[in-house]
Amino acid sequence: MIVHRYLLWAKTVSDAERARGLGMLAAAYANGELGGVEPLGFEAALPVLAQDPYPPARLALAEALCRHTRLPPDLVLRLAELDGEPGQRVLARSPVLNDCELIEFIETADEARFAAIATRQTLSAPVAAALAEVAGEEACLALLTNPGIDLPGFSLGRIVARHGQAPALREQLLARRDLPAGVHQALIRAVANALSVFVVERGRRGAGETGDEAGADADQRPGVAQIGRAAPDMRALAGQLRERGELTPAAALKALLAGRIRLFLEMAALLSGLPIDRVAALSADRSGDAFRILYERIDLPYGAFTAFRSTLHLLQKEAYLDEEDIDAGLPRRILEEALYQYARLGDSAARNPVVALLERWSREEPADEFGATLAA
Repeated sequence: MIVHRYLLWAKTVSDAERARGLGMLAAAYANGELGGVEPLGFEAALPVLAQDPYPPARLALAEALCRHTRLPPDLVLRLAELDGEPGQRVLARSPVLNDCELIEFIETADEARFAAIATRQTLSAPVAAALAEVAGEEACLALLTNPGIDLPGFSLGRIVARHGQAPALREQLLARRDLPAGVHQALIRAVANALSVFVVERGRRGAGETGDEAGADADQRPGVAQIGRAAPDMRALAGQLRERGELTPAAALKALLAGRIRLFLEMAALLSGLPIDRVAALSADRSGDAFRILYERIDLPYGAFTAFRSTLHLLQKEAYLDEEDIDAGLPRRILEEALYQYARLGDSAARNPVVALLERWSREEPADEFGATLAA
């Protein structure tokens, strides 16, 4: 067998020759040039081949197989787990990896792997949302510059909240035609804060202040370094609600209907026990199929799925970073959209207690109970 002969030959040649030979063998498999049972022999030997101690050999193997459409998924996962560039190459290019597998990699990956996933030719909204929650500046910049990515509006807001201080990211965001108004306003504030911090620091230096003193005072001043405060505040608020016994599925529904997508995500993470990037990924799914997993996991109110899905569909187009960015008319638009979607269901919706709750809320002046809790 060819694979057996390769393994014997590989013991007698230099590292460079072995790397070249392994690349040729893998390319022959990928191109369908191995006949008979040889492909099965290659697949059986792949776990051993992938452990070649010479890095260029592992890279040659990954390069030959990273675009293969019929490589068994378990073998693709094994290749994607390789350290360094070989694993990154597979994460960036393999068509075999599905959304669930990519999100699982995101939960345990490092910045290099984040960046590799962000450069994939196409990337769904759930995977992009998961990256926006945890990835660093390099990977987020790759997300923004990749035309094949479906990036939800609330994920754009999350990128600004986490990395709005980075000039390259701000430039890419401002160049987007789909940039929501809330994100645009936050970016303007970020630029203004950056300029104010710069002017103040220059003024202090000109007045003879030492660098240490300036740095100490800068930590106390509002500026671009604090642009991400919204997310920790929402996490703290969700924690406060849990401590007081007020973190309930109904409260999560009201937070979402109020347009507080970040608070909802933090509440859902606590209710479900899932990491925040997984919650964001499930909420970013535009079909609603993945969100049903989260819906059932946190035991949301019976009959409320339509309200949640219609609200998320609307908020996927929006991007709000903190309390001051929420449009006063947004909760009203959300309630109207939810009621409209229930009306399309016909008589079955008339008996739904959630519809009665939505109708009551629509007649009331929206209470800012979450904002009051946050202020307290």
